[in-house]
Amino acid sequence: MPFNENQLNTPYFMIDETKLIENLEKAKQLKDISGAKLVLALKCFSTWGTFATIKPYLDGTTSSGPFEVQLGHQTFGGETHAYSVGYSKQDIDIVAPLSDKIIFNSLTQLDAHFEAADPFASLGLRINPERSVAGQDLANPTRPYSRLGVKQDLLDLSVLDKIDGFMFHMNCENTDADAFIDILDHISKTFGEYLSQLKWLSLGGGIFFTAPDYPIEKLGLALKAFSEKHQLQLYLEPGEAIITRTADLVVSVIDIVENDKKTAIVDSATEAHRLDTLIYNEPASIGEASNDGKFPYIIGSCSCLAGDLFCETQFDEALQIGQKLHILDSAGYTMVKLNWFNGLKMPSIYYKRVDGEIELLNSFDYQDYKNSLGQG
Repeated sequence: MPFNENQLNTPYFMIDETKLIENLEKAKQLKDISGAKLVLALKCFSTWGTFATIKPYLDGTTSSGPFEVQLGHQTFGGETHAYSVGYSKQDIDIVAPLSDKIIFNSLTQLDAHFEAADPFASLGLRINPERSVAGQDLANPTRPYSRLGVKQDLLDLSVLDKIDGFMFHMNCENTDADAFIDILDHISKTFGEYLSQLKWLSLGGGIFFTAPDYPIEKLGLALKAFSEKHQLQLYLEPGEAIITRTADLVVSVIDIVENDKKTAIVDSATEAHRLDTLIYNEPASIGEASNDGKFPYIIGSCSCLAGDLFCETQFDEALQIGQKLHILDSAGYTMVKLNWFNGLKMPSIYYKRVDGEIELLNSFDYQDYKNSLGQG
């Protein structure tokens, strides 16, 4: 029986395949121009029910933990890249047989796990280039005292006896191609003696090449020139760039309260369902809102956390209890961060295919909540 979107119970995520393919076509364009390979960053988006759409466009997955490695290997295929800030011995025993590339965060991690990892995968090391483009300090991998990657002054050429590649991750939602190319030039000059002896180089994620009017050709040609100069296979690790603007979190207004301003209470919460809205203090956008609207509202969550608000915006008409609202651009860092705060109902996940058919990818109930906290 097909799903009718108007009859779906909120809250739920609706992923739009048509919009996803639009981003993937831009990824294909970048690959064709640059010769770089692209691996999906599962830390941003791991909803594997959509992978059949994504797989023809990308070359594999990259992870930040052992469960992501297993998920990428089992459900996506292609190349499986494994990275973690810190692997335990148990982690390496799980990850190594499943991985094509294993990237270590430090020299001590490389030394500790080299013998266990080397028989299975091509090994790499994360480097801190000490330059980045990140709008939020929380997401800046080269911030002072960063624990992410090895600085140049701690390296020597002997490390090349154990590794085939480097990974630099120094961007977060960077829409400035020139800023990225400047960092690329810095890497070329600073680490050139290493690059000439490596087989591959990952330039991480956070390059927002699917943003409107992004100069994809300019980026692609810069990557191609870099690759040819150093004779390296380049990798990018897009996450947000692949799934931006592809999904809404659909909620319902369940109450309207007034305390100098009107707040529409919805059946969702940033703390539980859209955590980055809260921790980065980045207000959400509402599809039904209007810049010139005469009816202002705070869109508030139904959690008990006082500051748990989606945004403050305005509408052309007064909101009504029971009305649905679409919280836009809700694919990245949402489904991977869902939690059971306040015992709130977790959003279902739907996938609207190109032909308009809606598929249920997952739904959650009380038993899922109970099982997450214990057994018996």
